[in-house]
Amino acid sequence: MKQIIWDTLKIFVIFVACTFLFYFGLQAMHTEYEQIHRYDAPEGPSVKVFKTDNRFIDRLHLFFRLGE
Repeated sequence: MKQIIWDTLKIFVIFVACTFLFYFGLQAMHTEYEQIHRYDAPEGPSVKVFKTDNRFIDRLHLFFRLGE
């Protein structure tokens, strides 16, 4: 009986230690990513992706043709 209690206590201690390590690791990653500014202007040679030179009818035709 003593051996079962000792093994259960060891597993419980290891579980609690791993839980604390995981929790504080997630907190550290959250703090690190919270400081990054996602909406800053891009640096370097960036390309504008969206063009509005197409007519609405052409875009509507493409929408129906592709089914998206």
